[in-house]
Amino acid sequence: MNQLEQWLYSITGIFLTPVLLVLILMFVYALFMLGQFLMEYLQRRTRPERTGPLTRVARRHGRVDQEQLELALLKQTEWPRLINRIAPMLGLIATMIPMGPALMAVAAGNTQSMADNLVVAFSAVIIALLAASVSYWILSVRKRWLLEELHQLLSQQEMASVPLKEAA
Repeated sequence: MNQLEQWLYSITGIFLTPVLLVLILMFVYALFMLGQFLMEYLQRRTRPERTGPLTRVARRHGRVDQEQLELALLKQTEWPRLINRIAPMLGLIATMIPMGPALMAVAAGNTQSMADNLVVAFSAVIIALLAASVSYWILSVRKRWLLEELHQLLSQQEMASVPLKEAA
C-alpha cells in the first residue's frame, strides 16, 4: 500500500467503533419504540375514546391551523423516520470497514482474522437492518394513525366554523 492508501485505511478504521455504537443505540431505541408502539396499540384497542397526540396539541393550544398539526405529526414520526433512513447507511459503513482487513487476511492466508472481521461486518448489517425494519413498520402504522387523527380534527374544525342556517 502506498502512503495515501494507508492514510485512508487508518481514517476509516477510526470510524468503526463509533458507527457500531450508534448502531447499537439505534437498535435499542427501535426496541424501545416497539414497546411504546405495542402499548399504544393495546390502548387503542381497549380504550378507543382515548385522545391522540394531535388532539392533545389542539386542546393545549386552542384553535390550531393545519400547519401546526402537520408539524406536530412530523415531530411524532421524526425518530422512526431517522432510524429508518440512517441505520442502513451505517450498516453499510460498518460492513465495509472490516471487509478491508478481512480481504488482507485472505491474501495473507490468515483465515481466523478473516472470520473475525466478517463476523463484525455481517453482525453490524443485520443489527442495522433490524433497527430499520422495526422503525419502518412503526413509522408506517403510526403515520396512518396520525393522518386519520389529523383528518378527524380538520373535519371537526371545519364543521365548527360553518354557521348553522336559521330555520325559515
